[in-house]
Amino acid sequence: MITSTIGRPTLAELRDAVDKGEIDTVMLAITDMQGRLQGKRFDATFFLNDVVGNNTEGCSYVLASDVDMNTVDGFTLTSWEHGYGDLVFRPDLTTLRVVPWHDKTVMVVADVLNTEGELVAISPRQILLAQSDRLAAHGWKAMAGTELEFIVFNDSYEHAWSAGYRELTTANQYNVDYSLQGTSRIEPLLGQIRRSMSAAGMTVESLKGECHPGQHEIAFRYAEMVDKADEHGLFKLGAKEIAAQQGVSLTFMAKFDEREGNSCHVHLSVRSENDDPVFASDTPDGHSDVFRSFLAGLVAYTRECSLLLAPNVNSYKRFVEGSFAPTTLLWGLDNRTCAFRVVGHGASLRVESRIAGGDVNPYLAIAAMVACGLRGVEESLELGPPLSGNAYVANASRMPTTLSEAVDLFKSSKMARAAFGDDVVDHYAHAGSVELAAFNSAVTDWERYRGFERL
Repeated sequence: MITSTIGRPTLAELRDAVDKGEIDTVMLAITDMQGRLQGKRFDATFFLNDVVGNNTEGCSYVLASDVDMNTVDGFTLTSWEHGYGDLVFRPDLTTLRVVPWHDKTVMVVADVLNTEGELVAISPRQILLAQSDRLAAHGWKAMAGTELEFIVFNDSYEHAWSAGYRELTTANQYNVDYSLQGTSRIEPLLGQIRRSMSAAGMTVESLKGECHPGQHEIAFRYAEMVDKADEHGLFKLGAKEIAAQQGVSLTFMAKFDEREGNSCHVHLSVRSENDDPVFASDTPDGHSDVFRSFLAGLVAYTRECSLLLAPNVNSYKRFVEGSFAPTTLLWGLDNRTCAFRVVGHGASLRVESRIAGGDVNPYLAIAAMVACGLRGVEESLELGPPLSGNAYVANASRMPTTLSEAVDLFKSSKMARAAFGDDVVDHYAHAGSVELAAFNSAVTDWERYRGFERL
């Protein structure tokens, strides 16, 4: 069926596959504020005849609700007073991918517009595309790679829900970091995930065990940053669906328990329109002036944009000293205690942000990195020396320790408002406040254990 790129049919190839009965379903997806794919499944023939060229619509609340899909007040985009009208989902036909873990299915990512045909600025994909336009104004483009960790449990999602997510059995009972034996225990699951993602057009590099019992990571080759964010979302959806098909479950939560959390390390580099590296130079350290100012922008401004990298209450529980999750906003050469780890040389020179957890929205995380880096370039910021020691004990600017602090920083950030616009800042600051209100009204197990008898 597919001749152009494995797993990524052209529109003509899709039409041919539908005519031959090889494809009968098209999943059309947008990404919500939480980074999840939302949308509709279409009959493939209807999609080709009616949706291509005409678009489709969906309720605006998908971009103005919490994790539970509750309608919440306070968003400018939509409300009961505005009647929760429709948004337009316009398929980006360059994003077509085979979904091999479902029969005869492909997926396409959609951009979000209002009914007047204007792009909706607060849509995560539109936020990242806007930063892509800012890079293009300099004659640049960004390449990104995301490394996602997840914890696998032998329990089904249904059992985990019914058990209140307590006393679940991890797929490994001990630390299997780099252990071939440990990964082989669940190779039927991990192998199916790898092969399925390859068949969906992703370039799988490697898989390894991680520190937390049952924790693993699959690494994919870098790509243009918007394409990488599209791929990231499909991988997360697919990994969960494949796990469910095998009767097990996995989580990308930033911090499932008191042990090691799930990270999402984001690698970023900048190239010219001709694909020449922008970060590298022939200086003794191999770093260009653009690279130094870009990295200085990350160090200087990421704290203000931490909401986009750590969007949930749970996200901030990862930032623990000695956990391989950063607490200070410092950079170092291949130093895993720093928030920004510089690796590679020449064309491969890049910065790895170690801040985000597995719960992150990839569009927002990458957009935040680009926005902070570009601000550094525009201000010609000077980069301080790399840290060669332990960043956890260094005297430096630190990551916020709570979602509340991150919301306040984002809301008051002049840099964020200049980079993203008031609509985006106000929308996501309000989303953070909604999450805080929900958490603050909840009674937790910790409170019951502390207070049921002894208080």
